Amino acid sequence: MKTRLFCLCLLCLFLLPARGAEYRTEKDISYTAKTDAYSRERLKLDIYRPEDARDLPVIVYFHGGGLTRGNKGIPAPLKEQNLVVVAVNYRFLPTVSIDDVIDDAAEAVDWVFRNIARYGGDPAKITVSGHSAGGYLSLMLALDKKRLARYGADPDKVMLYAPLSGQAITHFNVRKEKGLSALQPTIDEYAPLYWVRGDCPPMLLICGDRELEIYGRYDENQYLARMLKLNGNKQVWLYEIGGHGHSPMAKPAWHIVLKKIQELTK
Repeated sequence: MKTRLFCLCLLCLFLLPARGAEYRTEKDISYTAKTDAYSRERLKLDIYRPEDARDLPVIVYFHGGGLTRGNKGIPAPLKEQNLVVVAVNYRFLPTVSIDDVIDDAAEAVDWVFRNIARYGGDPAKITVSGHSAGGYLSLMLALDKKRLARYGADPDKVMLYAPLSGQAITHFNVRKEKGLSALQPTIDEYAPLYWVRGDCPPMLLICGDRELEIYGRYDENQYLARMLKLNGNKQVWLYEIGGHGHSPMAKPAWHIVLKKIQELTK
């Protein structure tokens, strides 16, 4: 019994992130070449990293808020995990178009590719993630290749896409601008499902309980996972976090994301 307990304690210590490292956050770094006042105000990012970071995995995180509100922040479960975390702001509907919002996300990821090594991150180990609207943006970048290609970047160079409760059909606030309700499903060029392809990088789809999620979000992701697989993508994982609704699912979801990053960076 003592031997088992000792082994269990060693395993727990092994799984815990390294402690003792000093972490710092560098705030409000501009990532844009756009010159209008709204862009200069909003298009900034924060970088959270260990002081001695070198060649570490990177998570690019887009916040939620329905594409109409919200602000960047480092998710608590990602702190002190020996990662470089990049939290991104973007512009909002209806002040700008949905194309502009997606373009902001693309410009941010391109900036990370080009600059993250200076902050101790490995550009070959980037995960693009986000919750809700942020998950939708990550899906659009993953599947609609022209979004990042506009900046000369390749979405297939991203190690992992990990949207949390991301919308797979056309975002409900994009549909709202066209006079459609949130319960009128649409798949057009602003739907990740429209661009489904089998040659995209590994895709980790995580949602809350299908009975508690907003607007059938789990079901959208289940269909997206099926279509990715039918198109030949063999690295698609779908998780449902039982008992958790749209917002509460985010905290436990990060455990799954961190585990997958660990698997892919061995």
